[in-house]
Amino acid sequence: MQNNPALTRLPAAAANRDPVQRAARGPKKLDNTAKAAIVVRLLLSEGADLPLEELPEDLQARLTERMGKMGLVDRATLASVIHEFAEALDGVGLTFPNGLAGALLAMDGKISPQTAARLRKEAGVRQAGDPWVRLRALSAEDLAEMAQAESTEVAAVLLSKLDVAKAAELLGLLPGPLARRITYAISQTGNVTPEAVDRIGLSLASQLDHRPILAFEGGPDERVGAILNQSAAATRDDVLTGLDETDTEFAASVRKAIFTFPDIPARLAARDVPKVIRAADPGDLVTALAAAIEPDTSKAAEHLLTNMSTRMADNLREEIQEKGTIKPTDGEAAMTAVVIAIQGLEQTGELELIIPQEDEDG
Repeated sequence: MQNNPALTRLPAAAANRDPVQRAARGPKKLDNTAKAAIVVRLLLSEGADLPLEELPEDLQARLTERMGKMGLVDRATLASVIHEFAEALDGVGLTFPNGLAGALLAMDGKISPQTAARLRKEAGVRQAGDPWVRLRALSAEDLAEMAQAESTEVAAVLLSKLDVAKAAELLGLLPGPLARRITYAISQTGNVTPEAVDRIGLSLASQLDHRPILAFEGGPDERVGAILNQSAAATRDDVLTGLDETDTEFAASVRKAIFTFPDIPARLAARDVPKVIRAADPGDLVTALAAAIEPDTSKAAEHLLTNMSTRMADNLREEIQEKGTIKPTDGEAAMTAVVIAIQGLEQTGELELIIPQEDEDG
């Protein structure tokens, strides 16, 4: 029988398949992309949740393509890659964000909005992150303003990317004919590509970067209302009278922003009264209740006394009797202190004041 060249190569091929001999030859030499593919594959097989979507798209593509070409990896190579990866991690003392966009994201809330906006504008850097996350965080009022300024098709995509509750709220803020056109346009979005949705999101989010940074957080009516909340009653009434003569619409907005002691029955829910009793200074509370002898303030005092425990109300009534007559200035200061305690609870989210209802003809 003639010698077959293939048969003479069998012993060598069998030796190459021996795992002991493969390990003896040492790990394979791989480039960094292949090593990254091995680490990612191992972590994914262990159930790790890797935020690979945060990588630049070209890196995501290179990593995925390389994983498709890797085939089998022997144990020696795997152990070598993992050892190198572990050593690299162990040697890391501190990491910094990549680029100005990442640095601005890391410094968000730590530097002033004006500084962040100036740096972003000078470098031509848009805000990092998913634009739709930023857009979903906007109020329905801001989104409605944006939708009315865009084409019907863009507004339809915007509406489709919102959660159902906010989309319904947004739709209710739009004029009827526009709401109907946008709703119909959603039926035409079946063939919209993810790339187009990304471009629309980036375009809409870029409008946020170009909005001027306002010097004041609240509106003018809120700021004036906050000042008048803690002003003397005579001053408050005089200012409101002047505003009525100058701008009745602005005066009405300021009145809605004002919360004073007489507003307690209409604005403070009965279930929240015990929270106020615990938060208010006991001395201020007794003085305020003792001074509440006018028709409007007495209703507020009764609202508080009626919605607390009977024992506590009886104790307060006894202290009120012992107080006797209160100087008007002392009584007003104590009422203001109680109001400030209520507003403090609202700011921390422990209670929610009832919003005044619009007049039917307003």
